[in-house]
Parts: sequence; structure tokens; C-alpha cells
Amino acid sequence: MERKEFGLGDIVQMKKQHPCGANEMEIIRMGMDIRIKCVKCKHSILLPRAKFEKSMKKLLQAAPREHAENDQKDQDD
Repeated sequence: MERKEFGLGDIVQMKKQHPCGANEMEIIRMGMDIRIKCVKCKHSILLPRAKFEKSMKKLLQAAPREHAENDQKDQDD
């Protein structure tokens, strides 16, 4: 099974809806546990990484990766 790709600041779709009715969440903290924030009501939830990966359906919007762009510019100079 392919490992899901996600990063800090990404918007992901979850398999189950939040009680407010939205299933879009923003990743606001990553580590052994992942903290996600509901896009609609701004409530945050802390999940173990394994449970988050199982509950995540797909990546909706990737956050801009500024540090990756800056590294590319430094290498070009």
C-alpha cells in the first residue's frame, strides 16, 4: 500500500465528518501525533499518526513550501 503524502499546513479530506458537518481539516502540528483543525468551525483535534493516516481520505490542497523554493534558489546562485 502506498504511503500518503502530507505536510504542515495542508488541507486534507477525512473519511468521517466532524460534528459541525465539515470533513476538511488543516494540519497544524506534525510529529508522533498530528493536530488537525476543522476548516469550518476551527476546532482542533489531536490524533496519533497511525489513526490520522487511516482516517485521511485524500489531500485537497497542499500548503506552499517556501523553504524548498529558497533551497532551490540558493543552489542556482
